[in-house]
Amino acid sequence: MLQTVKPVLTKVVIVAVLAVMIATAAVIATVSNSSQEDSEGVLLSPFGNDVKKFSTDPASFLRQFNYGKVSVQPDGTTLREFTLITQDVEIEVAPGVYWNAWTFNGTVPGPTLRVTEGDRVKVTLINQVDRQNTIHFHSIHPSDADGVLYQVEPDGNFVYEFTAGPFGLFLYHSHSEPVSERFNRGMYGVLIIDPQTPRPPADEMVMVMNGYDTDFDKENNFYSVNGVAFYYMKNHITIKAGQLVRIYLVNVLEFDQINTFHLHGNVFKLYPTGTSLTSYEITDIVRLSQGERAVLEFTYNYPGPYMFQAHQTEFVDKGWTGMFHVVDSDSYVPDGEEVMRHG
Repeated sequence: MLQTVKPVLTKVVIVAVLAVMIATAAVIATVSNSSQEDSEGVLLSPFGNDVKKFSTDPASFLRQFNYGKVSVQPDGTTLREFTLITQDVEIEVAPGVYWNAWTFNGTVPGPTLRVTEGDRVKVTLINQVDRQNTIHFHSIHPSDADGVLYQVEPDGNFVYEFTAGPFGLFLYHSHSEPVSERFNRGMYGVLIIDPQTPRPPADEMVMVMNGYDTDFDKENNFYSVNGVAFYYMKNHITIKAGQLVRIYLVNVLEFDQINTFHLHGNVFKLYPTGTSLTSYEITDIVRLSQGERAVLEFTYNYPGPYMFQAHQTEFVDKGWTGMFHVVDSDSYVPDGEEVMRHG
């Protein structure tokens, strides 16, 4: 009996192996040709083909802030209203690599929401996809605004209301199961709660560090800042010599325990979570676990190109690297569409 079964089992195993090989080849075949090959067979290059199918242009996202629909309540409190809509979109996360993203408002990352401490915040979630979703905000809020107990069904909606506080750098993300897949697919964004006394004027930008496990083995194939691998290596971020730069840095990376940000040719003031205006460390590298945030402030005095990157070589090779282009004041033209200035 065993001799009869063995050939059948062997055939089954061969068929299964062939199926896995075909599936793996299909994943790798989605990647365009370039000059550098990683350990998993995915071809990558910071100078390869341009990414054309954005969910959002990382150059514009960098300095875009959504202040919501603003009104004043009878007691004088500022009310800010936002709408976040779940949408499934296909995006290009690296040259020639297309990804079925799960998003808020069709972009990865979702919109950067910006409020001031003490504002009344109202966020309406409209769930247009065929799976449950929520929004979980990192900050202080009532239980019914926590986005965990109440799941929003397909074609449903829910309104989250809270008073913004404390000031600092926070994030929001879907807290429906499996949470890890929602992080991997792109369901997150940044929440900035400004102090009532504004920070000093600066060239402000948001950087969200993320990754993509495109073959679903719980190991990331690509890493990026603001959604597209190598984007800022090919499209340098222009900043002005002598100008204070402020980065709102958020780590949403799934499947890796830590992520890092390293600044070349300079040091920065590091404000963990941005909840203090006076307590900081001076360094050139910061290490963040998933969900951790930090506000970085620095000024370049010398014009020229300067790299910023993860300080893990694998992350760099798979997309997490970029360049600042520091220019003299007379030739300065900011990238993106909106530069936030207080005062």
